[in-house]
Amino acid sequence: MTFATWMILAAVMLPYLTVMPAKSAARIDNHAPRLGMERMTGWAQRLDWAHRNHFETFPAFAAAVLVAQLAAAPQGRVDLLAGLFVLARIAYTGAYAADLPSLRSSLWTLGFLCVLGLFAVAAL
Repeated sequence: MTFATWMILAAVMLPYLTVMPAKSAARIDNHAPRLGMERMTGWAQRLDWAHRNHFETFPAFAAAVLVAQLAAAPQGRVDLLAGLFVLARIAYTGAYAADLPSLRSSLWTLGFLCVLGLFAVAAL
């Protein structure tokens, strides 16, 4: 398995690892977790929002990695872009939790550029 493929697995884990501390701190009732999560505030609420965004960005990232690898793009570039995407998303989570919206948006943009870059290396 390539490094980029491992990064797909890392991206799969991001939403779950992001929301677990929030759910634990907010003591979410598992009988109706979505209601409890809607009532969260502060950093816990922001981690829930980051968790939702991880789910939104995952399909494009996974598709981009797979397309790049199927197109036999240079694996070093694919690995670099995939690793940078995951690092940007981890930093994005930290910026979201810390309530740093400008930094968060910049990190989101960096991750999106990595996805576009993966499709670009596949096209070349």
